[in-house]
Amino acid sequence: MADAGPDPEAWRDRLGRVGVWTGQLDYSTAAVVRETAREVEATGFRALWTGEAVGREVLTAAQLLLASTDSLIVATGIANIWARDALATAAGQLALGEAYPDRFILGIGVSHKPLLDVRGEDYRTPLTFMREYLDGMDHGYDVYRAVQPASRPPRLLAALGPKMLALAGERADGAHTYFVPPEHTAVAREVLGPDRLLVPEQVCVLSEDPAVAREIARRHTTSYLRLPNYTSNLQRFGFEPEDFADGGNDRLVDTICVWGSVDAVAARIKAHLDAGADHVAVQVLVDDRRGLPRREWQELAPALVSL
Repeated sequence: MADAGPDPEAWRDRLGRVGVWTGQLDYSTAAVVRETAREVEATGFRALWTGEAVGREVLTAAQLLLASTDSLIVATGIANIWARDALATAAGQLALGEAYPDRFILGIGVSHKPLLDVRGEDYRTPLTFMREYLDGMDHGYDVYRAVQPASRPPRLLAALGPKMLALAGERADGAHTYFVPPEHTAVAREVLGPDRLLVPEQVCVLSEDPAVAREIARRHTTSYLRLPNYTSNLQRFGFEPEDFADGGNDRLVDTICVWGSVDAVAARIKAHLDAGADHVAVQVLVDDRRGLPRREWQELAPALVSL
């Protein structure tokens, strides 16, 4: 087993306060992904978060990003635990941790029923399955036979509700939350306690035209409001089923997506930080659904990396 587990304070320092989250890399060639990773690193953002649906296998994608950069931290947000067995995930985590010391974070989660339908999997009790999966990963750490990293990379759980957040505090190094307002961040910090990493995602649109910004944001909310995990969580924060119709009313859209100026985005991110986040992964939406917000990252970086 690796000599030591992650040091939360050291990781807080490495990550900085704000990183980039994107699901758009799957729509670009590997050559463009390499170039984009180097651009993100050059802007001053220290971390790049990327997810897993039905595109690139996420540990392979992480290795591509790590190999293309010198110091950028790459995090999975999230690796779907139904996509590989627990030993394979543990092995990938340790292998990347040894190859790229202090530059990889493994975020794992139970995903959603529609994404399991594509895989031909049954969406069994998520909390129970996650507990069993973590047991399997811990066993994987013990039996892993390749060269070990000096320190195991952090293991974060995708968590929204109190039970999964509690599990993240008990069995992981923290939580990665998604599609949440700062009020959720405050609750998550209380459940996790002070010694676990907390990384919410925050989506934004750099447009000061309400109609334009909300149109772009509503494409995003429409996709996620089809998933009960997210709607159930939002109901804990005062939203009702009627708020979810047609991609969400303006109040819901504005709660999930901050739009407007760079200063407006910075203020929402600061709200998460003030609520207890260690690091916020900012996801920028643009009009091209498959486009990478490279210009917007450049525009945001000076204000965000200094928070």
